Amino acid sequence: MKKTLEEFKENFKGDFFSDALHTAIYATDASVYRKVPLAVAYPKNSEAIKQLIQFASKNNTSLIPRAAGTSLAGQCVGDGIIVDVSKHFTKILSVDTENRTVTLQPGVIRDELNAYLKPFNLFFGPNTSTSNRCMIGGMVGNNSSGTTSIQYGVTRDKVLKLKTILTNGEEVVFEKISKENFLQKTKLNSFEGNIYKTLYNELISEETQKEIWNEFPKPEIHRRNTGYAVDSLINTNVFSEFNKEINLCELLCGSEGTLAFTTEITLQLDPLPPQFTAMVATHYNSLEACLNDVVVAMQHNLHTCEMMDDVILDCTKKSKTYEPYRFFVEGNPKAILLLELKSNTEADLNIQIENLLKSLEISNYNYHSPILRGEEINMALELRKAGLGLLGNMVGDKKAVACIEDTAVALEDLPKYILEFSAIMKKYNQQAVYYAHAGAGELHLRPILNLKEGEGVDYFRKITTDVAMLCKKYKGSFSGEHGDGIVRAEFIPLMIGDKNYELLKRIKTAFDPQNIFNPGKIVNAFKMDESLRYVTDRAEPNIKTLMDFGDYQGILRLAESCNGSGDCRKTADSAGAMCPSYHATRNEKDTTRARANALREVLTNNNAVNKFNSKELKDVFDLCISCKACASECPSNVDISTAKAEFLYQYNKANGASFSNKLFGKSTQLNKMASKFPKLSNWFFTNGFTSKIIKNIGGVHQNRTLPKVSIKSFSNTLQNPNSQLTENYSVERNRLKNVLLFVDEFSNYLDVEIAVDSFILLTGLGYKVEVIDTLDSGRALLSKGFLEEAKVEANKNISFLKEKVSENVPLLGIEPSAILSFRDEYLRLVDDKPSAEAISKNTFLIEEFLAAEIQNGAISAAQFTSEEKHIKIHSHCHQKSLSNQKVTFDILNLPKNFKPTIITSGCCGMAGSFGYEKEHYEVSMKIGELKLFPAVRKASEDTIISANGTSCRHQILDGTERHALHPVTILKNALLTTV
Repeated sequence: MKKTLEEFKENFKGDFFSDALHTAIYATDASVYRKVPLAVAYPKNSEAIKQLIQFASKNNTSLIPRAAGTSLAGQCVGDGIIVDVSKHFTKILSVDTENRTVTLQPGVIRDELNAYLKPFNLFFGPNTSTSNRCMIGGMVGNNSSGTTSIQYGVTRDKVLKLKTILTNGEEVVFEKISKENFLQKTKLNSFEGNIYKTLYNELISEETQKEIWNEFPKPEIHRRNTGYAVDSLINTNVFSEFNKEINLCELLCGSEGTLAFTTEITLQLDPLPPQFTAMVATHYNSLEACLNDVVVAMQHNLHTCEMMDDVILDCTKKSKTYEPYRFFVEGNPKAILLLELKSNTEADLNIQIENLLKSLEISNYNYHSPILRGEEINMALELRKAGLGLLGNMVGDKKAVACIEDTAVALEDLPKYILEFSAIMKKYNQQAVYYAHAGAGELHLRPILNLKEGEGVDYFRKITTDVAMLCKKYKGSFSGEHGDGIVRAEFIPLMIGDKNYELLKRIKTAFDPQNIFNPGKIVNAFKMDESLRYVTDRAEPNIKTLMDFGDYQGILRLAESCNGSGDCRKTADSAGAMCPSYHATRNEKDTTRARANALREVLTNNNAVNKFNSKELKDVFDLCISCKACASECPSNVDISTAKAEFLYQYNKANGASFSNKLFGKSTQLNKMASKFPKLSNWFFTNGFTSKIIKNIGGVHQNRTLPKVSIKSFSNTLQNPNSQLTENYSVERNRLKNVLLFVDEFSNYLDVEIAVDSFILLTGLGYKVEVIDTLDSGRALLSKGFLEEAKVEANKNISFLKEKVSENVPLLGIEPSAILSFRDEYLRLVDDKPSAEAISKNTFLIEEFLAAEIQNGAISAAQFTSEEKHIKIHSHCHQKSLSNQKVTFDILNLPKNFKPTIITSGCCGMAGSFGYEKEHYEVSMKIGELKLFPAVRKASEDTIISANGTSCRHQILDGTERHALHPVTILKNALLTTV
């Protein structure tokens, strides 16, 4: 087969991979399942898909359609060829404003579609919690809903037309047609005609229709994905007395790519939601009272009816991030309903609020009903989202498992259903968690199970089976919005009856007689407790690392903590920095998820003594720029940056480090040597002939400018600091506070003027500064995997500073990547962990310290100029991940007429040595061009560009020819000489 795949690849109209890396990273989605595919294809057009269908037919394999790969039920895994449409099928083809429709390809991201539609005052209503990376093709395959379904319906309600390719390679359009047209199609002597004929013959029978009505979920449950939607088809004029015309899109929507391959989608749009919004957050002393009020609340025109219980709320109590979001929570409620109202006028909105509150007062179930507006609404919704994320972010082998999280029942059945549901959970010693879409009769819950153990897998099946039977009792939908996939498809016969299940199998055969499209889903299902990510009761690999991964229970469990939710697949158009290389390439290989998947696969299945000695790991980590965004933005905090450092160390032990990596990793020593002869060194760095030689030797791209060393090191500049550098500044000596200024290796040799500015600013503001300028943070060593040398430096630094740093004498740093090592990698490296912990708690970016002092009233605007300045701020990635950008904004916002704004950029793209390296230069510049460079170019010449990272400033210079200043320099220049 390998030869056959290689031959196919040569003529394939797209990208095609059958290597170990790509098949490993596509073996899982966001579910608990793992199936290693035969290959991965990125088709560029419809012809490429036809090629794949022909190949699959000829070679007895299958095609698994995939968009963002965020499916929770295992829809996107299989042992055939994964067909990824997320890279090339991404065009919005047309918008019809008059009829409020849009036609697009399946790889368009939901939020980006709505951003495109906003100028037309239109939007696509259905949404998901993954809306910043999930794609319309996946939403159609899953029949997605989200928080807005009670107002705008589900995806099935919005799909007007699907352009598809059938299993024989024929292109067919499905859309609304008349009864006459449908009957004409049944007479066609073609593959398409056979599909229509089969559907007609199967569904026209009164007995069949009765069986469907008796066994399928209650029709008022609009969130239902159980099997194929034949119950929607019989409710048309072809099969009944209804006037509704038939549209086979209703059948294909929710079919999980098992019937046809979709290449274009036409959607019905809605006008933008009303402008004025309010939310009533009703509090309850019992879950039963809350559920009873759902029926009351849903009698009003709600746009959102979401619930969270005390388990979710308790998870947020001690969260530094989410504690402020609890501002509206009164007492200790057992449950809260978030009831959102909207209107085109404020007067009407107030009437709606009053009517809702009256109804809730009459029902008398709640004890507190605050009204939220504006940003408060977003905070409340984020609190609801955050709780489950915090609950699911578990260290160890027990995880919150998606299997019964998708049940939906009729609203009137919800209280009784939940009562019996709770009894099942108690039976299995599970703590029930209730949250999500109460207004739609759907609550999400995940049991906590260890699927590495046989007992956990046994409970996995038993709990799922019991809940399926309960759901059937209430004629509910076992799959409300997350799809059947693998985890629930096995239970479809139970949910809809054996006769209806056989009907679905015949429909599948009519569409796909060779079972090419996504087999094992919906019909002829895979077993729900097989093909799991982990071999049951396996012997855990013994993996020794130099860094301490105890907080994850080892580096393997760090990789395993990635649940595949794909937050790292959001693009640069979304908020946040994760994941910069994916933003540039749009390749799954360059996501945090792929790196975690590859690391898990290799560490688990590689039998070598040094498991890290892997070409696949080298390839997948190649474009990781160690920005650390994953450590904070990933819901599971999968710190791939730190994992990469360990990988490089282990890989280098087996293969040795390249000459280029040695130069960059041990650059501090080179800069120290160069600083002894700064003018000569800089001549070599800038002269056209010699710089070209240096770049060739060091593996630096020729378009890069080499950083120059400072004429004087900070140590030499600072001979008599209190007299020479601060003689023009008078301060109130009675409020001096001692601080330690860490002049790192970058500031000491390359950016001396910034270190001097930091000293002047601090002393000018009245702080007594002790300079630490003899230590190397080890950042460059860490970035290239020289962990043993980095550990020596870290131990030396902790030993030197442990008697100096305290709550009263904090350690302040200039370069984010250097100073924040004390709060990050040092805790994994050093031998004296108690001292490292103590120092980390009193180590700050200089901006963090100054912002806190401003907040405390120790620094005031009166100490700075009143001159007007416009400033655009770009912050270092490590600051975004381990600190926050607001501190920089706050200090630059202090002077009376300073007007700072934060550039909403991710990583600058330089990332230490990454952007200098010739093999990474193009990706580096592409990252910069996503947001940062355009924002800088757009700024007027008199606007100051602020960047606190040395790499960031060099990247901005190379990319825009603008010189950026450290925020400390900007503030120092604004400091009045007489205070």
